[in-house]
Amino acid sequence: MEKLNKQELEEKIIQAIKTCYDPEIPVDIFELGLIYEIRIDNDANVKINMTLTSPMCPVAGTLPPEVQRKVASVPVVKSAKVDIVWNPPWDKEMMSEVAKVELGFL
Repeated sequence: MEKLNKQELEEKIIQAIKTCYDPEIPVDIFELGLIYEIRIDNDANVKINMTLTSPMCPVAGTLPPEVQRKVASVPVVKSAKVDIVWNPPWDKEMMSEVAKVELGFL
């Protein structure tokens, strides 16, 4: 059995996550800084800690399952689990330069 290349797999997972958008913001959730942690174990089980822009986010019920589905569909990934965390609270400083430019913050 070939050894799992976690770095390569993480890049594919990030590409899958970048297809997820908050419907109110025209920037993907990875660039928004909503993904706090991606952990991949040696069996290709993936755990993701993410947050939302606010606890009252209208997609709180649909966005995490969408992320989980898309990550689980990446070839090699055995399972995906998404946990919502609120610490640290998200703020616009967590956005990438790309997102800040896109949204006019720079």
